[in-house]
Amino acid sequence: MYEYIKKEGALIWVIPDGYIPEKSKGELIGHEALCVLNMNNENASLKLTVYFENRDPITDFDLIIEGKRTKHIRLDFIKNSKGEKIPKGVPYAMKAESTIPIIVQHSRMDTTQEALTLMTTIAYPINLGNRN
Repeated sequence: MYEYIKKEGALIWVIPDGYIPEKSKGELIGHEALCVLNMNNENASLKLTVYFENRDPITDFDLIIEGKRTKHIRLDFIKNSKGEKIPKGVPYAMKAESTIPIIVQHSRMDTTQEALTLMTTIAYPINLGNRN
């Protein structure tokens, strides 16, 4: 069951619940982020696809995660190759595909209420990396 932890990553990760709020209360801005850990020596090319309930996916979010590094990606800041952003106030899901095994964590800062919430979870690994 926990083989992917021992094998240090997967090639494909899925986040089924995404939502960037339109408005925030207080000083902090509500957002979501991916934290990607690349424990390999070489760089990882990461491609994100964003899925919606009632429209076609947004594709071509391309990122590089340097070898032996972590990268925190604010999902409300990134743009794809066409300049498109993930829309606010719309539920979405995401697939992250890497050229080499990585670890992906998803976090949400919910500031829609005065009592702030920070939620974080490991994304769901689809294709286990480093399988022997």
